Amino acid sequence: MTGIRLHAPAPGWAIDADVVVVGSGVAGLTAALRCTAAGLRTVVVTKARLDDGSTRWAQGGIAAALGEGDTPEQHLDDTLVAGAGLCDERAVRALVTEGPGAVRRLMATGADFDKDPGGGIALTREGGHHRRRIAHAGGDATGAEISRALVEAIRDRGVRFIEHALVLDLLTDAEGRAAGVTLHVMGEGQHDGVGAVHAPAVVLATGGMGQVFSATTNPAVSTGDGVALALRAGAEVSDLEFVQFHPTVLFLGAGSEGQQPLVSEAVRGEGAHLVDADGVRFMLGQHELAELAPRDIVAKAITRRMQEQGTTHMYLDARHFGAAMWAERFPTILAACRAHGIDPVTEPVPVAPAAHYASGGIRTDLHGRTTVPGLYACGEVACTGVHGANRLASNSLLEGLVFAERIAEDITASAPRVPGAPVPPPVPVTLPLPVAGARSRIQRIMTSGAGVLRSEASLRGAAEALDALHGDAVAGGTDDTKAAEPGVDSWETTNLLCVARVLVAAALRREETRGCHWREDRPERDDAWRRHLVIRLTPERTLDVRTTDTPDFPPTLDAPGSRK
Repeated sequence: MTGIRLHAPAPGWAIDADVVVVGSGVAGLTAALRCTAAGLRTVVVTKARLDDGSTRWAQGGIAAALGEGDTPEQHLDDTLVAGAGLCDERAVRALVTEGPGAVRRLMATGADFDKDPGGGIALTREGGHHRRRIAHAGGDATGAEISRALVEAIRDRGVRFIEHALVLDLLTDAEGRAAGVTLHVMGEGQHDGVGAVHAPAVVLATGGMGQVFSATTNPAVSTGDGVALALRAGAEVSDLEFVQFHPTVLFLGAGSEGQQPLVSEAVRGEGAHLVDADGVRFMLGQHELAELAPRDIVAKAITRRMQEQGTTHMYLDARHFGAAMWAERFPTILAACRAHGIDPVTEPVPVAPAAHYASGGIRTDLHGRTTVPGLYACGEVACTGVHGANRLASNSLLEGLVFAERIAEDITASAPRVPGAPVPPPVPVTLPLPVAGARSRIQRIMTSGAGVLRSEASLRGAAEALDALHGDAVAGGTDDTKAAEPGVDSWETTNLLCVARVLVAAALRREETRGCHWREDRPERDDAWRRHLVIRLTPERTLDVRTTDTPDFPPTLDAPGSRK
């Protein structure tokens, strides 16, 4: 344990549970439902409303070998190729073999997927897939339908939940095991102020950290809270350098910031073409799958073409779909485009890459166990080894489903245990709060220094700028800025600064180009780097970085047969 905590008041109230799940996307709600079904007292903590996580923004769908002629083995092969040599094959095999059953159980929970003319599940293709295996709902509103079904099930089964609550820190007992979490309820939930949920099992399903960049497809709640909490608690994180930039995000102007509308890969899966300002299809000849190449390849090709032509965006041309197909298959995207004055029925859609998905996160084993006993992680916040250096399209919802079920099974199988009483760290260290205005500075630093294009110079510049922000916080401000007061904004900014510094440190250490980590000064893949970077925060607030011996992860501390 590090003894490091956020600068926050002590809890003024507490509730008890067997399991506390932090996050209300597909991973968190699935874990909560399975634990509840096993008779465990489960509490869900979520930062906004139950349906406000990243899941509801997922457009394309969920990948699984459900179609005739498709097999888990073929799904595994496509995932391994996309992962650029860094997938843990054991984790991928668990994903693809258990995936079809997990999707069917999701349907039994109430999720209604689009059907083909014969009444079966309608399937489409996306980048990196050699078969049509993407199940979708509402045309391009898959995440919204999954979220609706799971939230409805949570309410129907009477699962206790606390909305509008920002998780703060992990509580541990005298043995160093998880004993719950502290959280701050933002005035609209069931409690006010800082409190605690005491539980011997803690499941982090807090989503991603896209808000560390200026432009992202992630919602405003995606501020890296789970990864930062895990680091403060002494857990290991891995592969944070592998941030996937979605190739086709609606371009709203060079100065646009915050959450940007996604133009799903499924649009290309149905036959849309990427073209430059002259109408030339530049993906032809770049990859055997052209526009349906893995996302890192398409994002790089778009960025290169933008550099060559001195432009800020490319175009996605799907005018040949016609009005009826746009309205039926992609109603959400059609509405978003038209809301910004673009009609994809009659004109190409301007697109550019934006931060989309964190392939890395809190390191777990195949049962979601982290290196802190009793602490689990699943979904985007976790690094299971499934995604490697680049996530295969539509594997994210499936990973959330499969590994949430695995976590619930592991918690249920564990012998019932009375939770140890939370104890404060022997030498508590409170992280200083960043100076006012630091959030936008972090985002600009990360976008310019650690975005799609990276180099040693850009990353060192980013590291120095982030270190300076940290130094300002330690000093309590500068002549023209003051440290922020404790509160949601300053706690989120503290988390963003933490994950930004770790991401940059990892990106500097990995001296190669692999998957969605693109080093201009190291443009080739180097298989001496076919290893994972594992990072933990020391009690002295420094980063301990090591590499694994193989592409497979070593056991976590809580795994059977490993060191305790």
